[in-house]
Amino acid sequence: MTGRQKILKAVYPILMKITNLFGARNKALQNTEKLSSATSIYDLFLRLNNGQHFSLNKFKGKKMLLVNTASNCGYTGQYRELQKLQEEYNRDLVVIGFPANDFKEQEKGSDEEIARFCIDNYGVTFPLATKSSVVKGDHQNAIFTWLSSKEKNGWNDQQPTWNFSKYLVDENGNLANYFDPSVSPLSEEVISAVKAAK
Repeated sequence: MTGRQKILKAVYPILMKITNLFGARNKALQNTEKLSSATSIYDLFLRLNNGQHFSLNKFKGKKMLLVNTASNCGYTGQYRELQKLQEEYNRDLVVIGFPANDFKEQEKGSDEEIARFCIDNYGVTFPLATKSSVVKGDHQNAIFTWLSSKEKNGWNDQQPTWNFSKYLVDENGNLANYFDPSVSPLSEEVISAVKAAK
């Protein structure tokens, strides 16, 4: 862990208090009308940072929390919270991290460096995708194109606003919620959405 990463880890709780106090990056959206997706997320493929490549159909019947991540961000401390969420709800939920260098170049490492950082510093065991772009453009990860395009997911056009934006897909493959970076993975909002009845 670099000096910068140690400082960011230490100030994470303060950052969360400040951003929530001032209402920064704490938007939460919900598919209140229970709209179904126009195209199936299960037709998309996930490439992990260890080279594995498989259809998201593998997770059919479970909720998926899909999060764009970075190792040098004020929100990087959420790796620990995401891991705790995964451990507590692993029967019904899979967390998947999508490392991306889209916001202020806060993820410059290779796939191997990112994986080592996450394991050594936060005990991450949930899947990490190969590093990709999550923002709109020609190189956007196809999964994030689906998550942030109403034409595909049925209702939501919200792009990630920063590192650690969170999208919850229900056990039927429909996008259920979007949570901004300042919404903790262990917040009542996220946990309620994870625990929502099928």
